[in-house]
Amino acid sequence: MNIIINGEKREFHEGITLQEILKELSLEDKVMAAALNMNIVKKEQWGSTVLKDDDKLELLDFVGGG
Repeated sequence: MNIIINGEKREFHEGITLQEILKELSLEDKVMAAALNMNIVKKEQWGSTVLKDDDKLELLDFVGGG
């Protein structure tokens, strides 16, 4: 199935969770926030949030500066 992550189409197996995607992309420790189809997903829900074909996922990290 296809999932659009930060504007880039990626292919994953059916029934993958948000947490599994982060692990597969080696982003487990880097992502601070996630939005699925424009809705924020709380970090404690990442392991139970199953994505569907053509979902749009935005993964965000925070960079300090100043």
